[in-house]
Amino acid sequence: MGRWWTSDHHFGHANIIKYCNRPFASADEMNKAMVDRWNDLVADGDEVWIVGDLVLGQLTVNLSAHVWWLKGRQILVPGNHDSCWQGHNKAKRQITCYLDLGGISRIVDDPAPVVIAGQKVQISHFPYDPGEPDRPAKFAQWRPKDVGGWLLCGHTHNNWRQNGRQINVGVDAWNFAPVSDDTICETIKSGPARIPCPTYTPTAA
Repeated sequence: MGRWWTSDHHFGHANIIKYCNRPFASADEMNKAMVDRWNDLVADGDEVWIVGDLVLGQLTVNLSAHVWWLKGRQILVPGNHDSCWQGHNKAKRQITCYLDLGGISRIVDDPAPVVIAGQKVQISHFPYDPGEPDRPAKFAQWRPKDVGGWLLCGHTHNNWRQNGRQINVGVDAWNFAPVSDDTICETIKSGPARIPCPTYTPTAA
């Protein structure tokens, strides 16, 4: 069984193409590409951790039309755009939709750290709090504390792939597909670094 990491698909969100310079001509093209690239890599018996912001727009439509068809056993760590995120008042009412219509196996708001490459690694949709008291980060209360370890996160989209000991597992950083445990392991072994996201060739409209 393999393990994979990913986040920030924004299935059904047409404007994310413009906001993040995604190389797709439409939301339909983006949705199909992300499902195809996921299923080309992930086997039915694999485990995939989705670190937030899976679907935007019509929840039930996008869950059943796209997420349901993704291979593997999916564990969702909700992000601020997921209606089941603990920061939303009606989060508990939405959990059933993700489980039943999306085929999500489990939803975990505050996952325990995992061990990768011999290191204890935190998992959160949000990156570390940058720690500027005069200008607090958005969602500061939900951000993990930097205690000197590694973090797998999303939320930053195409801002960076790696920032010190933070690894962005979002689709904008990994060619719109999940990233394998082996790749994360090698990244951690290589040590802290500042690595930008790749740029992509736009699709003609």
